Amino acid sequence: MQLPGLEPERCEQLLGKIEEAAHSGVDFVQLREKDLPTRELESLAGEARMRIRESPGSGGKTRLLINSRVDVALAVAADGVHLRSKDISPEDVRQIWSAANASVDPIVAVSCHTDAEVVAAEKAGADFVVFGPTFAKRGVPETLAGLELLGAVCRNRIPVLALGGVMPENARLCAQAGAKGVAGIRLFQESNLGANVVKLRS
Repeated sequence: MQLPGLEPERCEQLLGKIEEAAHSGVDFVQLREKDLPTRELESLAGEARMRIRESPGSGGKTRLLINSRVDVALAVAADGVHLRSKDISPEDVRQIWSAANASVDPIVAVSCHTDAEVVAAEKAGADFVVFGPTFAKRGVPETLAGLELLGAVCRNRIPVLALGGVMPENARLCAQAGAKGVAGIRLFQESNLGANVVKLRS
């Protein structure tokens, strides 16, 4: 999430957004702070986990996934990890998790941009994939997967969340294409997060 200010201020703003997301009943929060040193990332992840679990609105529903870092996820007892398609495989994650004697199995999500990556993630035992970009993001030139390809990958058995330029106004198109949900940054960073969640669930 892109937030202004110095690092301590940014972290506090981010934690506030995470707390708000949990209070609004968001299913998954992905913590993606790839530039933080391990110790600082672990501290931030631990605080995020605490705020999610103490949020009165989450009802234990919101799950915390750490981006790529299985070690950090295990250290803070997060619910799982979100992998890039070129990270270690979901099978490897589950083996590491098991070797660490974690009390619950991890949730493993994978970011995908092609049908082949979705198929590979499914075969490797991922719980769901995040696929995109579906729509053009404001001011960001990029190659779109689009709704047609989204619909094609949704025909696989693994649940697919649509990513990229998704807003309450176009989220229904993703559902019609077969997506089980949506993911985003701007979607939850701008305007009223709680109101957006209500719109998305209606």
